[in-house]
Amino acid sequence: MSAPQDHGEASPHVGVVVPAAGSGTRMGGTRKPFLELDGEPLLVHALRPFLRDDRVVSVVVSLAPQDVDEITDWIRRLDDRIKLVKGGVNRTESVRNAVSALPTNLDVIAIHDAARPLVTSAIVGECIDLANAGVCAVSGCPVIDTIKRVDEEFQVLETADRNVLWHAHTPQVFPADLLLQAYENGEVGTDDAVLLESFGACLQMVDDGGTNIKVTRPADLMIAQAILRLQCGDV
Repeated sequence: MSAPQDHGEASPHVGVVVPAAGSGTRMGGTRKPFLELDGEPLLVHALRPFLRDDRVVSVVVSLAPQDVDEITDWIRRLDDRIKLVKGGVNRTESVRNAVSALPTNLDVIAIHDAARPLVTSAIVGECIDLANAGVCAVSGCPVIDTIKRVDEEFQVLETADRNVLWHAHTPQVFPADLLLQAYENGEVGTDDAVLLESFGACLQMVDDGGTNIKVTRPADLMIAQAILRLQCGDV
């Protein structure tokens, strides 16, 4: 693991939550965090940019219950800041379990999916900087396709204005007090930013260039490998 990046004496204390307890249904039941990309598990790639940042003081990974006990010794050896907890029945519960295991003196909490192995240190750093300034940061990219809204029978109802639409990715990084307040309400969402929207919090999209893909289906691994080789200059 590379040496952490030094951000100075006034740096915030950052906690990181990595939900990795999904069943991998669209991967044929294979646990996505443990699929290999360029010889390393996706989870390692996803963790690396956070472990390189010296502002990160704690990382909690939520895993399927059987994984916590059976196949995780190598995760613990990556870095002594990493702690493992059992995930819940859905993503929100898995994140909540991990958040509750973080230290209580944090300024910023970042949440990043284990299935997004291509996030860069630059995006991580930009999102942390925004959250430290009081802004909830959501990495993603603008929608480039035409988007149709349909009914239950897939009949087109309207065409959305793609100029105001973004894909929401992770990391999503928040002032710690705001995120903790949101999770106290017990709401459920497909991401964490949606829990903050009802608070009237300031949320800002951070363009990650579109290469920060989520590995969901088998073909995504091949795409991720191609992107990784481009990032490393191995073409």
